[in-house]
Amino acid sequence: MALTPVNFDGDNGWDSSATLVDDRWVERRPRRPEVEAQLRRETRLLPWLAPRLPLAVPVPELISEAPFVVRHAVVRGEPIDSYTAENGKALGRFLRALHATAPGEAMELGLPADTHPRRERAWADTRCRREVLPLLPDSLVGPATTLLDRILAAPADTVVHADLGPEHVLAEAGRISGIIDFGDAHLGDPAIDFAWALFDTSPEFADAAAETYGVTPELRARARDWHLLGPWYEVLRGYDTDDPAMRDDGRTGVIERLRQFLR
Repeated sequence: MALTPVNFDGDNGWDSSATLVDDRWVERRPRRPEVEAQLRRETRLLPWLAPRLPLAVPVPELISEAPFVVRHAVVRGEPIDSYTAENGKALGRFLRALHATAPGEAMELGLPADTHPRRERAWADTRCRREVLPLLPDSLVGPATTLLDRILAAPADTVVHADLGPEHVLAEAGRISGIIDFGDAHLGDPAIDFAWALFDTSPEFADAAAETYGVTPELRARARDWHLLGPWYEVLRGYDTDDPAMRDDGRTGVIERLRQFLR
């Protein structure tokens, strides 16, 4: 069986390490103390969420307190590379079901409330204005500042995955088979889950996902904003890890995306 880098990432996981057991289970161990709370939250939230969703997701259980280990069945598949209309419809159905889940019940199981993304946005906004804006050409500073203003004002009222991309959307035999990595799930803006799907896939996939879900013009506009924001985080991570190449790649991405949508 081939395994995805996220489904089984060995020593490469940012938040946790993973071990494949008996070609059936993935065991995860936190890399940092704060990640333990995240993994513990997933053992409460995902068993409740999984039956409400039309695609397979990890359903972790706690199997050891010391050392802290959670385990879930392998979600089979590889990172999606087939952006067909059929797969777009499948993702649209998944997001429609996810976003329809009751926020109150999810928060009782540990889903971070709307105060969490608002704090995160404020933190990122401060750093982006201080560390990314000065790297941009003068002609882009105005549009970039306006983008940050809109992100701060985005809603935070829906259960979201918040990290959807090809590494977390798995497929088998050309069809979506599951969605993994719910570590960033929170009560946030549903548009964040469409940033990749609408703006970094194929027109067939994007159109089918939008039609199946019922994407409104307002949601599409906010999804574009989240898409534009993506490379900004690469710049910040480049600073945090003292990686000038990552920082420069992120800067290039920020400029390219802003120019693309300003044409």
